[in-house]
Amino acid sequence: MAEVLRLDLLPSDPLLLIFSFLDFRDLINCSFVNRRLNELSGHNPLWKNLCSKHWLLTDSDRMQSDVPWRSLFRQYYCDLGRYIEHYAVLKAAWDQLKAFLQQRCPRMIASLKEGAKEEELDVIESQIGCKLPDDYRCSYRIHNGQKLVVPGLMGSMALSNHYRSEDLLDVETAAGGFQQRKGMRHCLPLTFCFHTGLSQYLSLEKTEGRQLSDIFYHCPDQMAQDPSAIDMFITGSSFSEWFTSYVNNVVKGEYPIIRDQIFRYVHDKQCVARTGDITVSVSTSFLPELSSVHPPHFFFTYRIRIEMCSDALPEEACQLDSRYWKITNASGNIEEVRGPGVVGEFPVMTPGKVHEYASCTTFSTTWEYMEGHYTFHRLAGINQ
Repeated sequence: MAEVLRLDLLPSDPLLLIFSFLDFRDLINCSFVNRRLNELSGHNPLWKNLCSKHWLLTDSDRMQSDVPWRSLFRQYYCDLGRYIEHYAVLKAAWDQLKAFLQQRCPRMIASLKEGAKEEELDVIESQIGCKLPDDYRCSYRIHNGQKLVVPGLMGSMALSNHYRSEDLLDVETAAGGFQQRKGMRHCLPLTFCFHTGLSQYLSLEKTEGRQLSDIFYHCPDQMAQDPSAIDMFITGSSFSEWFTSYVNNVVKGEYPIIRDQIFRYVHDKQCVARTGDITVSVSTSFLPELSSVHPPHFFFTYRIRIEMCSDALPEEACQLDSRYWKITNASGNIEEVRGPGVVGEFPVMTPGKVHEYASCTTFSTTWEYMEGHYTFHRLAGINQ
């Protein structure tokens, strides 16, 4: 009869290698098998890896705590254990965002609030009569939103006569705006703009056509007989997805920084064209506060960047004369726009010169696209 191989009789090195693949729960279960596995399951490097994976802790964190890695893991788990599926992702996003803001928008750092306590979040749940999603609670344990300031953490947008900047609300202020009215039942505001009164809302229950944890801008259904009827522009399917995708766009430079503010223009790398020494690129942004679903009216702003390469010859200098846009909607209808200059200007382009401007357009179908060109003349008198 073949001898049965007992796992606990293996040499320490292969056992520790096996343990390194275990989840913390399985590692704890191994510690109850016998004395030897109990000793090996407490091996410091195992818990160091788990502390790094779940709590993003470093050697300096352990040195400050002056406890073994296993004890440090236990401390964090006792405090934040219910958020273990979300904490590392959200903490990393917050750390990346703060590092970026420190370099590019330092005054925003001072507006961030310290994390809320667990019992404070419990009180808010009791106050509004709804459970807060765990990923929302987890993020607010790290930072309880921000002070109501301008510019807001969640991005800005500006046109000649319109400005929007959204603050990330602290949980107490958000609870004060909790909605129970028909059409917006069980919705918690996440953001707020002083200038427009605009908010993004988090759905705390599956109701009125919304899924649990949907994040959205609301707008009235102007064609419905019921005055409480609303339409929604969905911006996220969960707090974690909504927040981390925003941070990813910020830190990767997808959103431009203009006057120490994050502007939520989206740049499609295909929206770039070069002719000779001139490069034109386009970024766009949807403005829900100026849009509606019923009737269909979708408002977009776009930012154009025109640049002459720095190594162009001085005699290549030119001036913009006119613009042309061809707009095709989902029904195949075409609109053409021609005009002199851009927003009343006729920029002169010289080597290294950059000219940027913003404009807007409205669509009446769910998708449309624009294409076009500019005409220039060389300052030397040669047409381009």
